[in-house]
Amino acid sequence: MTSAPAFADVDRLVAAGQLPAAAQQLEDLLADHPATGGEAAAHWLKLAGLRRALRQPRRALDAVHRALELVPLDFMALVMRAGLLERLGDPGAGEAWAEAILQKPDTPLAPPLAAALAAGEAFHAAWQAEREQRLTQAGRDAASAADEDQNWRIARFRDNVLRKTRVYHSQPTHFHYPGLVEREFHPRHTTPWLAELEAGFEDIREEMLALLKSGRAELEPYIQYEEREALDQWRPLNRNTDWSAIHLLKQGVEVPENAVQAPRTMEILSRIPQPRVPGASPNAMFSLLAPRTAIPPHVGVDNTRLVCHLPLVVPEGCWFRVGAETRMWREGEAFAFDDTMEHEALNPSDALRVVLIFDAWHPGLSEVERQAVAAMIASEGAPAGQG
Repeated sequence: MTSAPAFADVDRLVAAGQLPAAAQQLEDLLADHPATGGEAAAHWLKLAGLRRALRQPRRALDAVHRALELVPLDFMALVMRAGLLERLGDPGAGEAWAEAILQKPDTPLAPPLAAALAAGEAFHAAWQAEREQRLTQAGRDAASAADEDQNWRIARFRDNVLRKTRVYHSQPTHFHYPGLVEREFHPRHTTPWLAELEAGFEDIREEMLALLKSGRAELEPYIQYEEREALDQWRPLNRNTDWSAIHLLKQGVEVPENAVQAPRTMEILSRIPQPRVPGASPNAMFSLLAPRTAIPPHVGVDNTRLVCHLPLVVPEGCWFRVGAETRMWREGEAFAFDDTMEHEALNPSDALRVVLIFDAWHPGLSEVERQAVAAMIASEGAPAGQG
């Protein structure tokens, strides 16, 4: 790079109000002395600012692009680029603002930059709203002929295009069966037995409450790992009764001291297509989440089964996220989800949350595939620790 005095001359011209001369001199310096790195990028951004002040937005944009070649994720450069594209009426302005907003630093912004960002966020929001309306209109005829599940997929496709939702995939820690549908919450027509579970809601909740009141329930932490294991995400909850369970079925074995006190629950569970894998499943429990307790994002062990919830006691505000979809637990409303997709939960209230949790075969597996999966997982042995 050329000497500092040469660039000081540019600053003097700016201070004297001679912006055209300053811009030309800086452009000549950058052309004669190409360089790389942050210092060169800062000079290109200064040139962009001068060209913008001179109402030369296209030349300003060229200078910004030179800066971005050197520092592709620079927040200031991205904001300037988006603003210039917006001024030029370029159709890429909305996407440019999206890229700039993603790089917003956590530290406070200088007032001029904060104002520019606020205006950009407003522009981006309007652009997104227009896109959403256009996409909705484009798919309206097809959606009118679609069933409930197809409409869900059409809507998720639209949200993915808009980047309102992130695409999540099944990422089991141990067992991955290929070709199965990846779906956060599985549709009701693939899990028809949830209706029978919901019909028994009052009986199941009554048995759970009686178990809690009796003091005879075997209550244990849901997470139980050895401290030596590299599982930092679980450390606050490891062997902690803030997230605990009253097991009815545990790794394929009935827990008699609990199960005998919940006969109606056990009878309903007996009619659900639970995996039968020696040493691994079926599993069923009353899951207790203490007040003000969060379950961190994590993934499950095996994508050949779904995990099912029947909320029994749900204080206000308790939520559950799987992948890109968040639901509020509602008492008596059951659902089945793929726990090998990232999921997390929160009980923000001052009261206990209780859910019946059990597993069921993934509906995409045939009977012969279930047999193969059960035999191979049994030969491996169940992963230790969780539940």
